[in-house]
Amino acid sequence: MPNYQGVWSLSTQYQNAGAWPSPPLNIGLFAGGIAGASRTNVIDQITIITTGNAVDFGDLLAGNNLLAGVSSSTRAVFAGGSQGSPNEINVIQYVALAASGNTVDFGDLTLARRSLGGASNNLRGIFLGGSAPSATNVIDYITIASTGNALDFGDAITPVENGIAGAASSTRALFAGGQISSAPYNSNVIQYVTIASTANAIDFGDLTSARKEGGGVSSGTRACFAGDDVSQSNVIDYVTIASAGNAVDFGDLTSGRSGPAAVCTTLRGCWGGGTIAGTGAVNIIDYITIASTGNAVDFGDLTEERNSLAGASSNHGGLS
Repeated sequence: MPNYQGVWSLSTQYQNAGAWPSPPLNIGLFAGGIAGASRTNVIDQITIITTGNAVDFGDLLAGNNLLAGVSSSTRAVFAGGSQGSPNEINVIQYVALAASGNTVDFGDLTLARRSLGGASNNLRGIFLGGSAPSATNVIDYITIASTGNALDFGDAITPVENGIAGAASSTRALFAGGQISSAPYNSNVIQYVTIASTANAIDFGDLTSARKEGGGVSSGTRACFAGDDVSQSNVIDYVTIASAGNAVDFGDLTSGRSGPAAVCTTLRGCWGGGTIAGTGAVNIIDYITIASTGNAVDFGDLTEERNSLAGASSNHGGLS
């Protein structure tokens, strides 16, 4: 009889029950933002492979908007942002994804800032740019499984702030769009770093249009970017992460909006919240199938209407 490796008899299954790998969590978290006239500390949770409304997960250390999120398969980490007073913070905080609860202090960024971008693999989180209070080119990194202060990684291509959309494979972190300090101000630049190294960002290509206040999702091979405060466009762009080149049109969000947060598995990407011109903050969650192209579909609603929030997820493309 063939000796199939990794195939256990029923009796062996019971003997080794604790050795079976845990199923993937498929969790997406939406943290902070502006809800009504004030900053919120609420963290919402969705199960990305299903559809339905978000549920309460826990709270940030304080009400906070314009923060960035990164994650491993076990931890979600949120960094920077604004609490109004102070307007830029250096706080890094984290939660364990497997159990709902409030965040715990992780350490500090090298520079207090808001409106920064975040992307990660299972080991490192990368934070690029932001407002400190003007646009900065600083790139920081952390080791997600530990706690402690961020370290200098290198520099962005140019100082950039205001909704830099991040996405990653296990080797590369991509950052798209944002706002720069000189004309034409709004950026179409996609830049990338190799996560395991420390070095300056490199030009990857261009978005289909200049935009800021967006969010990115990824499958490990493909990254998709959506959200736009320039023209309230509903366009979703995509690139192949392992190559370099300009983005291609993927489809449309259910509504054009600025300031959504993005979460994903390697199969599905979701954008939650944001602001629609003339309407204000929304609780909309959209989703796409990353490997295809086409328009987003309604997923459900956040627990409250908000914008300028952050996302983190347990099965994103950087973990593949």
